[in-house]
Amino acid sequence: MDKVTPVTLEEMKRKGEPIVALTCYDAPTSALLDEAGIDVALVGDSLGNVKLGYENTLPVTVWEMRHYTQAVKRRNSRALLVSDMPYLSYETDPREAARNAGILMKEGGAEAVKVEGGRRILPAIQMILKANVPVMGHLGLTPQSIRRLGGYRVQGRTKENARELIKDAKALEQTGVFAIVLECIPKDLAKRITNTLSIPTIGIGAGRFCDGQILVIDDMLGLSDAPPPKFVKKYASLRTQALKAVLRYRKDVKTRRYPSVEYSY
Repeated sequence: MDKVTPVTLEEMKRKGEPIVALTCYDAPTSALLDEAGIDVALVGDSLGNVKLGYENTLPVTVWEMRHYTQAVKRRNSRALLVSDMPYLSYETDPREAARNAGILMKEGGAEAVKVEGGRRILPAIQMILKANVPVMGHLGLTPQSIRRLGGYRVQGRTKENARELIKDAKALEQTGVFAIVLECIPKDLAKRITNTLSIPTIGIGAGRFCDGQILVIDDMLGLSDAPPPKFVKKYASLRTQALKAVLRYRKDVKTRRYPSVEYSY
């Protein structure tokens, strides 16, 4: 299969071909996504919650993102590899934003970066693009803003908020982002934004009218011990199976059934 690029995603939107995206945090999972033909592998700052045990994504650093992006890069040959820019790596200084994006691309192996926010971060996006780093946008529920938003809540429910999101989406497109993630917004608003833009939208909790969909892979595989958000469809329950396996192993060791002669040299 051909390598996916930002141009590929724009062509997929024009053809009406859905974009399939998943988060990815390590080399074995990257190989799995590669074999499955996933279009976009996002090294999300959600790794803070999913892999590092943080309460939220706010503590994640550029160096942690670089480390995990390097791991995913080693086994990825097809998907567009996008790396999240973590909190405070792009909001305060456009030049610093470009430097940090360059680190994720040059040292981490990312093929694009993703930033959260609309018009307020346009200077950072412009500087990142000047550094020849492709940028994906992210609107709606932006996890890096949970303190300001008051938690993980659906966005765009009021007419005013919906109008602001549409303005942000248009501004991001005009600035040059190649796609926008829409998180936790009403499906009709997501449809309106999708139909307004010439660039692809990728939904997560935004309904079926987006140009593509993304989920946190640990959620859809049932690896998390926390209840998943409403929009997550669990395609497996791997944590349950893994716990059963660990308990069987513990029992076998405690009763000296493992290792048996079969597993000895």
